[in-house]
Amino acid sequence: MTSRRTFLTLAGGTVLAITLPKIVLADEENTPEKLIALNQIYGDGAKWVGVAIQYNKPLQAADLPRYRFLVQNRKVLGLYVTDSLENGAKNEGKFVILNLDPQDETANLLQKNPPSRPAKFKAGEKTDNSPEMKSANGSVIINGRMFATDENRTAIADDFKQESRQDPATGKTVKYNLFVPKNYQFKESYPLVLFMHDAGITGKKTKAPLYQGLGAVVWASPAVQTQYPAFVLAPAFDEIVADDDGQTSDYLDAIINLIKYLATQYNIDTSRLYATGQSGGGMLAIAMNIRYPDFFAASYLVACQWDPAKVAPMAKNKLWITVSEDDNKAFPTQTALTQELEKQGAKVARAVWDARWSQEEFQQAYDQLTAADANVYFVAFRKGSVFADGEKPGNPGAGHMNTWKYAYSIAPVRDWLLSQRKSV
Repeated sequence: MTSRRTFLTLAGGTVLAITLPKIVLADEENTPEKLIALNQIYGDGAKWVGVAIQYNKPLQAADLPRYRFLVQNRKVLGLYVTDSLENGAKNEGKFVILNLDPQDETANLLQKNPPSRPAKFKAGEKTDNSPEMKSANGSVIINGRMFATDENRTAIADDFKQESRQDPATGKTVKYNLFVPKNYQFKESYPLVLFMHDAGITGKKTKAPLYQGLGAVVWASPAVQTQYPAFVLAPAFDEIVADDDGQTSDYLDAIINLIKYLATQYNIDTSRLYATGQSGGGMLAIAMNIRYPDFFAASYLVACQWDPAKVAPMAKNKLWITVSEDDNKAFPTQTALTQELEKQGAKVARAVWDARWSQEEFQQAYDQLTAADANVYFVAFRKGSVFADGEKPGNPGAGHMNTWKYAYSIAPVRDWLLSQRKSV
């Protein structure tokens, strides 16, 4: 029997199977029990990239040619049998995984809201621009029968838990996402990475920092956690936390106090606390380094800026700064800021990179840059490189916002951050 979610065949979709003169029906007794939409976070947000079809009995990989799969309005890149969503291809298993093209127009799950206020924000102002993440409600046709996806799973983002805490000192209630390292043991100490989002997603949705891009989730990815098991903290702000006039909201102290609190609940190594943020979140990270210069072991500052006249207290800190030459605000301001840091005793190493380099090219450029053994590294993405081939900036801020599509994908920079330790 077929499931209650079975319907008549509809036209459309993409066929993936050996071409047969007619559809060969597979085992009628082995029917799909559940269809799970598989989502993944990219530099530009959440995308629907796969379907896991769970059958009531194991299938043999050799039997796949007997099946004909279509996913409406999507291109299927490949398929395989597996025994678990966590495993790769197997000879036998209850799951068939369909890999979908993330470049499809219908792959994007991020629904951005128009700004509720003018672009000129003031610290402490409430706003709600946080984007929605749509459910990937799709239709899959299997041997002429239609099935609908039953649930969504988003890799890595689902591993964060959502919590809140009222800070006694400021009165602020901080909503946040927290990733706890898998196999966490209290007898071992772990670093913590703090990610702070940009003003563009400020609002009421706690999970927004997880699905807007890589800034939070990349630190919880297996690629990072295998080498550097770490806590990842991603607060969700409901007000502007830092503005272009150098003002910050009370969230600055509330977040510092939250980290101190978490260090009493978990075995967090306070000599390995790291801050990173993009745009307004990066500005808040700079302000934290100025007010509490001995708090973080190192910071990764993306597409942000601050008044150079105020940065002297963080001249000895370990900083990695990444901007785009297409960012008409962050690029010139960070150029001036790093010059001021040099005047205050910092050793600054500079380079211009292409945002679309391969990881091998990034590694080579990283090795060349860090040979200077500086405490501040300033990288500018070469003009035009944050735009895809043929892409034209849609607005003056495109060069700014495109910076973090690439900045968190650079493995050696992530490794640099997580290898730093605060001197005792």
